[in-house]
This record gives sequence, C-alpha cells and structure tokens, in this order.
Amino acid sequence: MANVFQILVIDDDPAVQILLKRMLERQGYQVFAASNGEEGISLAVSRHPALIICDWIMPGLNGLEVCQYVKTNPNLSTTFFILLTSLDSVADRVKGLDAGADDFITKPIEQNELQARVRAGLRLHQLSRDLQTQKRILEIELEEAAEYVRSLLPLPMKQPLNINFRFIPSRQLGGDCFDYYWLNPNYLAIYLLDTAGHGLRATLPSISVLNLLRSRALKSLNYYSPSEVLKALNDTFQMNYQNDKYFTIWYGVYNRVNRQLMYASAGHPPAILVSKSPNLTEVQQLRTPGLPVGMFPHVNYVDGLCNITEGSTLYIFSDGAYEIAKSDGNLWTLDGFIEMLVNLSDPINGELDSVINYLTTLNAKDAFDDDLSIIHIKFD
Repeated sequence: MANVFQILVIDDDPAVQILLKRMLERQGYQVFAASNGEEGISLAVSRHPALIICDWIMPGLNGLEVCQYVKTNPNLSTTFFILLTSLDSVADRVKGLDAGADDFITKPIEQNELQARVRAGLRLHQLSRDLQTQKRILEIELEEAAEYVRSLLPLPMKQPLNINFRFIPSRQLGGDCFDYYWLNPNYLAIYLLDTAGHGLRATLPSISVLNLLRSRALKSLNYYSPSEVLKALNDTFQMNYQNDKYFTIWYGVYNRVNRQLMYASAGHPPAILVSKSPNLTEVQQLRTPGLPVGMFPHVNYVDGLCNITEGSTLYIFSDGAYEIAKSDGNLWTLDGFIEMLVNLSDPINGELDSVINYLTTLNAKDAFDDDLSIIHIKFD
C-alpha cells in the first residue's frame, strides 16, 4: 500500500531535499520536491500529495503560509502536513498548530522518528479519504431517498380547486409529508404531518403514513371523518413501536358541493383560512385539541367544521414556516406568520414564492433549521 502514496518535500536546502527523498523512497514512497513555497503550492495543487513535509523558515512564502494555503484548499483537505523546524518552543508549535499543521519534525532529522511520523500521517490521510468516500456515498444515497420522497408528493391541482405547495427540507431528508386526493368526486382529503426530528429516521414514518392513507389500507376506517382518521393513526403508530417517533398532523375533508370543510388536528399548528371581501378580511385559525399522534395510546380527537365563503384561501403548514430565528436572535411567531400571509394574500400565481422569499429574507442562517412545508388552496 505504501508505494501508492505520494509525498511532497518543500525545502530551500538541496541537502535536506536529497536526504528526505532518499529516506522516504527507501520506504517505497513516491517523492517529489520543491525549493520554495510558491513552487510547493503549485506542485501540491497539481499532484494532490498524501503528505507534505515543509520547512518552516524559507525565503518568500514560509512554511506557515504554505500550510495555511493547503489547509484552506478543499481539494487538499485530506493531505497530512508536517512542518520541518529547528524551532522547538511551545509558542512556535502553537503557531504551527494554529496555521493547520498536523505534526512537526525537529531538525536535525532522525530517520526512525521521520519514518514513524510519516507512517502515522499516512494512516490518518487514508482514514480521512475513506471517510470522505463514505460521506459521498451516503450523500448520494440520501439524495436518491429525498428524490423518492419528492416523487411521492402530489402534483399541483388547477381544477376544480387551485392547490399548490412548497416543500423545503432542512436537510436532504426531512420529517414533513403531505398529500391531497379525492375520496370521491365531491370530497377532497387534505393533510400535512410533521414527524419529530430530521433525517431518515423522521422520513420513514412520514412515508408509512402517506402510503397507508393513500392506499386506504385500514378498510373499516371512515376516511371522511378527520377525528376517526387521527384516532386510527394514533392506534397504529404508537411511538414504542415506531423508533420513538411521534408526529403532529392536520387532516381535513372538503365537501365542494356544500362548501364545508371538516378538520381535526393532533398537536399541529392551525390551518389559516383567509376570507376576503371588498370591505373585510376575515382570518380563522382552524385547529382542534389533540395530542400528537403516537405519543400516548387511547387519545380521542374531535372534529371542527367551517363554511368556505367565495374567494377564500387556506394555508396548511408545518411549524418550520414560523419557528425561524431572526437576525436579532429572537424567534419569529405564529402571529407574525399569519400577519404576513394576510398582507401577501394576492390572487397572482406567485403568492407562495412571495411567502418563501419573505421567510428566506427573515431567516438569519443560510438554511432553515427545520423542514418547511406549506400547502396553499384557493377554493375559487
């Protein structure tokens, strides 16, 4: 294995270069050398050595500057860096460590010590490379799993209702899931659930619920009754048997003939119904009492009912839509989120984009801390 490793020696002293090359080539390593920092960096970038031995004191770029460059180059992230130095004070070693050096060899060079430190450095280099390879494999597998989850989500609907959504997992896989489909030509089921936690362990229960509801596998269940659906889910997904995962859910059934929406929730944020007329904007929070699904057995859930007036808009969302840390350090609120929905409410197709843009601007971080899902329903 040793003969596959490339080692770069950077030293302005030709005698040291020759000495190191002979010592290392005798061990079966492939060694190439540079006489100054600039040349060393160029060789490092082009050859990607497993290990670099670099003199600290050199004209032009010194060893610390070369080390800092190597350690900030993503393509050289696994390269093990040894500083060659005659400086032996604690303060100097602290400087070297701060620059990113992995180890030190003190002049004059002792052959057994050199070989031992090089062997140790190459083991760590190989371990880092193996970890990077496994990380890439895992990232590919997670992305494939995320693509599968996205493929399960429903398509936007244009008629007879206009339904759209945004789904932004905080990582490649999240615990949010939702669906909407016709129970018969006049009754539409809509739900959104949020599993505790993130990653694959949160995604699997979400997919299980989606497949169970979409296939209507519980044959004796009345899928037109939201409270009965939540009770059946609670009986089926008790957390003792589901990897200690519970979830919140909002489930509704809309009757488009009499324009009534029956709904029930289990520890989930309320759905927001915005009804606008020329002189009045009415906002209703649609939520019923009920513990999250899976947390405790034998929980009873209750139904709520509301009439849908003409021109109404319904928003169903996970708590990641409003539990956002702002730049001032404070957490945004549900009231702030509702106020934003009312102010942005507009019949144009880009309404959800406006919501997401607002939340992205509000968020103090590069990515959202929690999964963010929003379903947007225009009833007319």
